[in-house]
Amino acid sequence: MEEIDSAQSSKSKVMTIAALAVLTVIAGGGGWLVGQLLAPPPAAEKTEAVAEVAPNATGAEGLPKIATEANGVVQLDPITTNLAYPSENWVRLEVALQFKGIPDVALAEQIHQDIAAYLKTVSLQQIQGPRGFQYLRDDIQERVDLRSDGRVTNVMFRTFVIQ
Repeated sequence: MEEIDSAQSSKSKVMTIAALAVLTVIAGGGGWLVGQLLAPPPAAEKTEAVAEVAPNATGAEGLPKIATEANGVVQLDPITTNLAYPSENWVRLEVALQFKGIPDVALAEQIHQDIAAYLKTVSLQQIQGPRGFQYLRDDIQERVDLRSDGRVTNVMFRTFVIQ
């Protein structure tokens, strides 16, 4: 009697494991199928032109490398600098500028340097919290408006990190 129970028990375990394996395969296949149906097809290579500033933009002169996109958006290189107070804190800011018409790369370089110089004068207390961040955005937008004489319509903050 004990041998029959043992045989049925091992047969039962094998059947349970087989059923779980089949269900796992079915669930994986179903998930893949649903993913294929819902996910958009992968995009072909971008046809937008990506241009870099000058060949010497990444050279020893320290000029920013700037990428322009077909829709008048210029993405500036990340700006990393320490704050005025406390000087141990660093800020990293990635900004993109949207131009009216054709982007002006030389102007974008000037704006990049202007923003970097401005961030060196800001203290941590000035940019803490949502209100401080909004003040920073407003200040940078105002500086860009003054520098560009209205040629830059939008300043887009891509990343903002304080460390």
